[in-house]
Amino acid sequence: MRPVRLLLATLVLAAPAAAECTGPNLFATLPPDRLAEIEAATSAQPYSTGNYWRATRGDEVITLIGTYHFDDPRHFPMLEVITPEIAAATTVLVEAGPEEERQLLDLIGRDPSKIMIMEGPTLLQTLPPETWSALSEALTLRGVPGFMAAKFRPWYITVLLAIPPCAMATMNDPKGLDGLVIDTAQAAGVPVRGLEPFDTVFGIFDAMTEAEQITLIQSTLALENQSAAYFVTMADGYFSGESRKIWELMRITSYDLPGYTRAEVDAEYARFEELLMASRNRAWISVLLDAAAEGPVFAAFGALHLSGLEGVLALLEAEGFTLTPLPL
Repeated sequence: MRPVRLLLATLVLAAPAAAECTGPNLFATLPPDRLAEIEAATSAQPYSTGNYWRATRGDEVITLIGTYHFDDPRHFPMLEVITPEIAAATTVLVEAGPEEERQLLDLIGRDPSKIMIMEGPTLLQTLPPETWSALSEALTLRGVPGFMAAKFRPWYITVLLAIPPCAMATMNDPKGLDGLVIDTAQAAGVPVRGLEPFDTVFGIFDAMTEAEQITLIQSTLALENQSAAYFVTMADGYFSGESRKIWELMRITSYDLPGYTRAEVDAEYARFEELLMASRNRAWISVLLDAAAEGPVFAAFGALHLSGLEGVLALLEAEGFTLTPLPL
């Protein structure tokens, strides 16, 4: 979610200089039976591959690009392909446009309790000692001192942990493909609008209990020693049009975490998919349809929102649109 990355860029203190993330692509290290399980789960989802699509219904045209929210030089050849479509659009829709970003930062400035624990026990006091020790070490590597980490809300800690130390330096001014699309649209004089209200991110995590958020911290810490490899694998998967496969990789490899049954992992991931993706996808459809009634639309949002039974593509198909994959 672009608003969360904007918060990171604004609020993370003095991240240490770091080399570009390197590590193995995890798919190359999986046993054949585990890889087959992941590929089968991926294939079972509608529109499980591809980042670039066109949806048409009569005269209505929506061109959709699934994005990767971090900077990567591989974006630029893609940008050359999509620039004519952006320039030809009546409206460009993104998760958070410039106005939404401004409103978000203004709200954080006025009400830091949105991401900080302003009263009551801190994480140092609520987390088990072994969890706090591992968390403090992980965040120190990301340039976040323990005294500050203790005051962050649990959901924000999870967002920080999702970015490995080797990538933190890139958060100084993150653009990703989303930001490049916004810049291109503004240069072409095409209006840019947000798909959702600027404060959506807070509603998502407010829907989680504190216990769920702490469990999320613990399960994320369990993968800390492979954080760079997951980051490399995620980027490679995106640029090969296989973001859904990354989601299934994380879900199925979580079966191996201590203290979890397969049923518990599947239930947890189903809930996160509903909160982070499906519920938002459903809300976006009316925005997309309203914009399409005014002329051709170019929409850019996280690639994981494309696939699945309640992915944007399946929901548009249910509205009578014909979906066509486009080459990148």
